[in-house]
Amino acid sequence: MWTFETFAALAALAVASTWTPGPNNAMLAASGATFGFRRTLPHAMGVALGFSLMMFLTALGLAGLFKQSALLREGLRWAGTALLLWIAWRIATARAPGAAGGPSRPFTFLQAAAFQWVNPKAWAMCVAVVSQFVAGAAPLREAASCALVFVASGLTSAHGWAAFGAGMGRVLGGGARLRAFNLCMGAMVAAGAAMLAVADLG
Repeated sequence: MWTFETFAALAALAVASTWTPGPNNAMLAASGATFGFRRTLPHAMGVALGFSLMMFLTALGLAGLFKQSALLREGLRWAGTALLLWIAWRIATARAPGAAGGPSRPFTFLQAAAFQWVNPKAWAMCVAVVSQFVAGAAPLREAASCALVFVASGLTSAHGWAAFGAGMGRVLGGGARLRAFNLCMGAMVAAGAAMLAVADLG
């Protein structure tokens, strides 16, 4: 059984990793600002639950595959980097819905959940958590415990960032100020892509 100190350490790591700025949170904020909180909810749920499912399956054995396969790590690195740069461009150039060239809809639940699986940062986080908190004595229970902690933290952070973006959208309106906000969020995603391109995923 985990001690209270172990659980507290995992909870602190989950809060730090899900609440701090990063590609997922920048995407959620940009979506909230552009489409509003309600339309961004499927995106937020997809991020939180998709990552937690990934955490659970990684704890049950996918971590070993990620560690052992350099080809998988490099493939995810460059596919994820390319996808993040494309998303960054879409966010940075987004306009209000209905405007010429504006986006038609936000991410769906399945799109957001699927994105976690090609996000090298998500893989690296899963492997780091599993290596520290899944000892192997009770792998199913430990995997479920890690996933549940990240469900709780992920749901609050994803909805929090979406709400932040929606609030910014109401303040900024739909003109140049919204475009400037989306440009900043796009730059944040692009910065994440650049860091992934040079990160040590081993």
